[in-house]
Amino acid sequence: MAEPEGPEDRKPQSDEARSAFTPPAGVEQPVPPEEEHPTSEFAVPKGFHPEPAAEPEGSAFATPSTYSVKQAPAAFTPAHGIPLAKLPVDAPWQDRMRTMLRLPVSERPVPEARKEDESGPAVGRVLDLTLRIGELLLAGGEAAEDVEAAMFAICRSYGLDRCEPTVTFTLLSITHQPSLVDDPITANRTVRRRGTDYTRLAAVYQLLADINAEAHEVTPEEAYRRLADIRRNRHPYPGWVQTAAAGVLAGAASVLLGGDTTVFFVAALGAVLGDRLAWLCAGRGLPEFYQFLVAAMPPAAMGVLLTLLHTDLRPSAVITGGLFALIPGRALVAAVQDGLTGFYITASARLLEVGYFFVAIVVGVLSVLYLAVQFDAQLNPEGALSAVERPAIQIVAAMVLCATFAILLQQSRETVVFATLNGGVAWVVYASIAVTADGSAVMATAVAAGLVGLFGQLIARYHHTSSLPYVTAAIGPLLPGSATYFGVLAIAQNNLDQGFASLAKAAALALAIAIGVNLGSELARLFMQAPRAAAARRAAKRTRGF
Repeated sequence: MAEPEGPEDRKPQSDEARSAFTPPAGVEQPVPPEEEHPTSEFAVPKGFHPEPAAEPEGSAFATPSTYSVKQAPAAFTPAHGIPLAKLPVDAPWQDRMRTMLRLPVSERPVPEARKEDESGPAVGRVLDLTLRIGELLLAGGEAAEDVEAAMFAICRSYGLDRCEPTVTFTLLSITHQPSLVDDPITANRTVRRRGTDYTRLAAVYQLLADINAEAHEVTPEEAYRRLADIRRNRHPYPGWVQTAAAGVLAGAASVLLGGDTTVFFVAALGAVLGDRLAWLCAGRGLPEFYQFLVAAMPPAAMGVLLTLLHTDLRPSAVITGGLFALIPGRALVAAVQDGLTGFYITASARLLEVGYFFVAIVVGVLSVLYLAVQFDAQLNPEGALSAVERPAIQIVAAMVLCATFAILLQQSRETVVFATLNGGVAWVVYASIAVTADGSAVMATAVAAGLVGLFGQLIARYHHTSSLPYVTAAIGPLLPGSATYFGVLAIAQNNLDQGFASLAKAAALALAIAIGVNLGSELARLFMQAPRAAAARRAAKRTRGF
């Protein structure tokens, strides 16, 4: 049983309960005199007069008391207001959309709602249509900035202002905010599969041109119908034609490097076998890394076979010709273009993809060459130094290479001719600098690729379509197949320094192609009717460092 608590065991009272100013029990609280009032210790002492407040309490937007109109600094907004960016209507829609994308949202011109009913545009359908078209463009190999410009153009054509498209390597997103007080609407779409079909890409650009044209009234329903027709269209060339084109491409590349008729057919046979093996791996669901690996092995095996038979043919031309159809020049150009325009995440992902494909080609060729070295195959790593000058034959071979490359890219028959002529001009310029004038191969490649980009962009703007069908196939003769082969061969023969130096040269040539094509495309826009100076100047200040 607990003992009762004594007075000393109780909880001590608080300071307020036992204050010295508390009167004892039974004594009333005295009334303070009238002249005395309890005050705070922070009260102002007698005789002290505080200064009046600098500003009366009020709104935060009230004019400060120290403000003087005569001494006021220059206002940010001039008296005549901030001029809006006005773009000429007859300028290409790609340039207009690219310029407005680089402007702040508050300074973009308000779009004219031309394709909407009285109740306003169907926001959900317009955003979904925009994402579907952007998916086809990104999967077809377009650069991220061009995809964003196309998505932005669709939204503005249907009257949706305050739209912000975002494109990465596999994800497309677009956000529409009706006003500053409304919640934004965001939709996104993931690119699962990529395919090379420039005929489909040209049809998508034709749809974009009709949507942005003033003379056409393409409703969202009609755009959906045309988009479904584009997806259902079959490739213009069947599989067997593409396989034959891969063989002819390899044969033309071998002739370009000094091979004769026999070398042409041997290189074509190796490329056909590699293409069929790649299709077999694709049908079994293997990743593209293994498809490139097995496709690079038959051309290398054909070159090794010629060496073991001790023929007078050029095995290096056979192996190098088979590599021309495998080097991912299209992805490399798109990657460098994304990096130069500020899309660093997409550029990094595409460069990583190119790196994987390049490693697959190296591993495939290196495996065959390593076996050849074990069988004492006398492969000559100095063959790259013996250049063969046959101008007429090489020009024809370069044009045949471009034409077959265009068929592999599933281009329409109209664009094949332009790509072939563009590639022929590129090879003439390259050979004039690198072979005839004995100049730098990297500089010659950059100059030739710049002309390819310039002419391709001008032709594309004239036909209101993408520049890829006129550019990608035309850079075929400039691809660094020879440097890649001799670098791999040197590594197989344990000459690591020479091998890595040759592979570094191949990488330099590839970057020269990509930068040259991008620079040529930028120069082509100077020949077009550009936006006004103010808009162009603001558009150039996108990635300033200050």
